[in-house]
Amino acid sequence: MAYTRGMSTQPALNADQTLSDWLEYAAEQMQSANLFFGHGTDNAADEAFWLVSCALNYPFEAMRHRLDETLDPDQRQTLEALLDERISSRQPLAYILGEAWFAGLKFGISRDVLVPRSPLAELVLNGLHPWVDLGQPLRVLEVGTGCGCIALALAHYWPELRVDAVDTSEPALAVARTNARKLGLHDRVRLIHSDVYAAIHGPYDLIISNPPYVPRPSMNQLPDEYRHEPESALVAGQDGLDIVRRLVLEAPNHLASDGWLLVEVGEAQPQAERWMAEVDPIWLEFEHGGDGVFLLSHSACQALQLQSDVHEVMTP
Repeated sequence: MAYTRGMSTQPALNADQTLSDWLEYAAEQMQSANLFFGHGTDNAADEAFWLVSCALNYPFEAMRHRLDETLDPDQRQTLEALLDERISSRQPLAYILGEAWFAGLKFGISRDVLVPRSPLAELVLNGLHPWVDLGQPLRVLEVGTGCGCIALALAHYWPELRVDAVDTSEPALAVARTNARKLGLHDRVRLIHSDVYAAIHGPYDLIISNPPYVPRPSMNQLPDEYRHEPESALVAGQDGLDIVRRLVLEAPNHLASDGWLLVEVGEAQPQAERWMAEVDPIWLEFEHGGDGVFLLSHSACQALQLQSDVHEVMTP
């Protein structure tokens, strides 16, 4: 990848500064610029570490052994250019680098997809006991796959699964296909252009989704970094549940009778709780942080579907 140096926003580094010095310097510069960290890291120090690792092709595990090394002029220029771009553009670093990490795997990304950052990574790694045994040859559907990170990580760590993944965006699916080939999973994960369930055929044992769930009024309150992500992958109506309702109400038509629907709703959790109060969904807890993820059984989805049908009949 070629990096282009823009107008510098930082003073030049001394020629004898080490990698450790530069990491500290970069973190200070990012903090001073009041950048938002939430697209792969949650602090400036980790962001600087990631920037160096990718730009200089240093594996994460090898970085601590190179902290005392002096950077050569080309390395300094490359790093300063990336730091300048991160600060001046306020793009998520993942877009600048063209990569993101999810569940321990590296994915190529572009501005056609969201930057992976879901707590679902923890479930991918640890499984879904006692509700779902991912070690069995189950059929799994991911709705709104984006760069493919959830579907591909599931297939990578749970080789018995048969995974389909859908998205409404052809550019996003192109990114996902590239990632599938790089991970050697193109024969095990089917990538399908579909508006939610429109082009798929179940039944599935597990349907999983991290859909758009940001309420329209909340968009203007988000940090600048979110403005670089595709709005259609973030916003879902006035209460954030436009896509979630479709996922739930149409799920009985595509789930096995003993199947489960797993959905992340993030900040829309209060609205989702009110809407689903009568069926008491299972709200999952995460050891490494994150919330707003629920599980619904086939029967719970069916109850909500029936409730919705009755409401439509009774509404003049």
